[in-house]
Formats: sequence, C-alpha cells, structure tokens
Amino acid sequence: MTLPLRLRKVLVLSPPLIWVVLFMFVPYTILFVFSFWEQVYPTFAPAFQLGNYQTLISDPQYLRTLLRTIKIAGLVSLFSLLLAYPYAYFLVHKVRHPALRQTLYMAVVAPLWVSYLLRAYTWKTILGTEGILNSFLVSTGILSEPSSIFLYNQTSMIVTLTYVFIPFMVMPIYAALEKIPRNLLEASADLGMGRTATFVKVTLPLSMSGVVAGFTMTFCLAFGDFIAAYLVGGPDGMMISNVIATQFGASLNWPLGSALALVMLLIVLAIISVSDRFERLGKGTFA
Repeated sequence: MTLPLRLRKVLVLSPPLIWVVLFMFVPYTILFVFSFWEQVYPTFAPAFQLGNYQTLISDPQYLRTLLRTIKIAGLVSLFSLLLAYPYAYFLVHKVRHPALRQTLYMAVVAPLWVSYLLRAYTWKTILGTEGILNSFLVSTGILSEPSSIFLYNQTSMIVTLTYVFIPFMVMPIYAALEKIPRNLLEASADLGMGRTATFVKVTLPLSMSGVVAGFTMTFCLAFGDFIAAYLVGGPDGMMISNVIATQFGASLNWPLGSALALVMLLIVLAIISVSDRFERLGKGTFA
C-alpha cells in the first residue's frame, strides 16, 4: 500500500525535527531562562532580573576574556588560511596523479579520526620542557637548558588550535578550487594573462566561497574551544568557554554561565550570518 505524500513527508521530516527540538531548541530555551535567574548561595533561584548581563558589562574581566578569545580565534583562522590555501592550491593544480592527490588530501583529513584530546596533548609534549623542541634546541647549542617559554601562553594556544582545526580550512577551500572549470583558466591564459594575474582575477575570486566557509568554521570552532586552554594555554590563554565551564562547575553560578553561553551563541550566529551574506554576495558577483 502506498502512503499518501503528506504522510511520507511527515515520516521523513519528523526524526530530524524531533532531534533539533530536543537537543537544540530545548537546551537553548533552558539557557535563556536560567540567564535571568539569580544565584542564591550555594545554589540559584528563579527570578526575572538582568543582573547577570549587567555583571558581564560592568566586570572588565569578562570583556578582557572575550576579546582574548576573539583574538586567538581570529589568529588561528588567519594562520590556518595562510597554510591551507597554498596546500589546497598545490593539490588541485600541481599534483596530477589522482592517487597521490588523494593521499596528500587524506594526510590532512586523517587526524580528524584521532581523538581531539590526543592531538592537543601531542603539542603539550612537543612544546614542554622535556619535549622535542627543547631537546633539539639544547642539542644544537641554541639553548643551554630547556626553556618553559614555549608552553602555557597564547602562542602555544594558537599553534595547537591551528594544527587541530586546519582540516576544516583545507576541505572547503579544496572543494572550491576543484570546482573551478579548467577552461576558465585556459581562456585567461589565451587572453595573455600570466599565472599571477589569472590567480588574482580568476582563481581567488571563484574560490572565495571556500575561504569564507573555512574561515567561519575554523573561527567558530576555535572560539568555542576550552580543552586546549587547559592543556597548553595557562592563565594567559584562558578562553571564554573556560569561564563558562567554571561557572557551571566550581562556582555553581548557572545563571551567569547561561548568560555567558548566550552571549557566545549570539556572537557565533552573527558571524555565521555575516559569512552567509558574504558568500551570497560573492556568488552574485561572480555568477
């Protein structure tokens, strides 16, 4: 017996809708409600007040932590882009053998199959006083003894997060470059344009959708990270997510933690909206 079309649509759409409602809409609603409650030590009580948001505005430590998080996430995205774009361009335009290209592509994507914690901890081992970097510098005579300056700072945070999230920059850029028709590049060469001019006027504009998508994903992932701060960041590398975890954990101030989480959510949504607008403008310009 053939089911009616409307019933089939309901059966297909119901599971994802239920999933979204239960695991996204309901938790965000709870966060929104909790953000107006107040802390009554040692727990919290229902209320409708804006004290939590006033605390975020009046206490400079939260603004400093938020700006630090934005700076680290921005630098991670920038360095990931500077490394990922040449690599993706090399794979698409310079590697002719399909098997070799696939192997080099998987070399970047394969670390995603490894535990995030293990990948982050690897850099703690590399940058530590007994790590590979210090051992190399001491053995070559550059340092007389191991140094602790490579670990527990914002630089180590940026290095670690760039390594962890660079696949999310490579994948969309690679896909965008691969979709560019080769006849456009050949036509550019036939019109007398050199490689640099072709790249600037043809390749780069047509690959901007991948750049925007990769930058957005990398920024949002780095912006919400908190594990790397515990492993390699130290006090100077504390992120806003660490503050939220503390509010929900040791401080037991769920209302303030909820307000912080909602501010983070609004920032991420704003970035995604701006990214989507840039991508639409780019498609309209180069369509």
